[in-house]
Amino acid sequence: QILFFSGDRVYDNYYDEMKGRVHFSSNDPKSGDASITIRDLKNGDTGIYQCKVKKAPGLQSRKITLSVIAKPSTPKCSVDGIQEVGKELRLKCTSAEGTPPVTYTWEKIKGGNVLPATASMDITTGLLIVKNASQECSGQYRCVAENRVGSSECTVFLSVVHAANKVGVIVGAVIGVLLGLSVIALIIWCCCRQRKEKKYEKEVAHEIKEDVPPPKSRASTARSYIGSNRSSLGSFSPSNMEYHPKAQYNHVASEDFDPPPRHTPNPPPSKVAAPSLNRMGAVPVMIPAQSKDGSIV
Repeated sequence: QILFFSGDRVYDNYYDEMKGRVHFSSNDPKSGDASITIRDLKNGDTGIYQCKVKKAPGLQSRKITLSVIAKPSTPKCSVDGIQEVGKELRLKCTSAEGTPPVTYTWEKIKGGNVLPATASMDITTGLLIVKNASQECSGQYRCVAENRVGSSECTVFLSVVHAANKVGVIVGAVIGVLLGLSVIALIIWCCCRQRKEKKYEKEVAHEIKEDVPPPKSRASTARSYIGSNRSSLGSFSPSNMEYHPKAQYNHVASEDFDPPPRHTPNPPPSKVAAPSLNRMGAVPVMIPAQSKDGSIV
């Protein structure tokens, strides 16, 4: 039930597929005109329709057949098979919609207007078979789908080549892809290497290095030299105390003491008796010695 009128009211919400597209042609169906109008006709509207009129004391009905005719939809063209010399090719053409019967016609529109001599066509299925294909079969083909309402068409290009040429094309394409991947890999490697170098330079710039210890000053060198000489003399005692001139003691105790050159050895000190030194104006001195903890005593 797609439409209903009763009690001066129209009910049209019964059939969703035709909702909003069907209505009574008369503004007052009870006057005796129950004709209906269907807008935006579709293929699915094809079928048998029945009109029922109920009026006391009886019920009457009448049936009518509706056939919706639509031209073929745009067909889809495709090539099935390897496009090489000596192979068999199948050119397909199919239209999804259209009122039957639909006929299909193939024609060559580029590279010669005549179909190859080895081609056979089926007008009901839209299949074109080309046996023992040659290079002369190459060109653009058109398929026309047609019925009594209208027609639609599609095109496809056929390129038949020798097997060796096709292998060369495939090899060239593979080599091109490999070269492209190699270039991309090289760029990525260079970027990674540059990033590592920058990271290394940054780490080196922030790294804390251990400095070389500074050279000892002349004063500390002199003290160390005096301490080493004094330590060899041993601790102070009356037995190892010697008399030296006052001027010589002052020279040794100076922090600016410089050892004599190696090539000029110091002459051995001459021993003079203590009474003679007293008469000469010398005074007894104590030579500092170095204790075990390294201090001068």
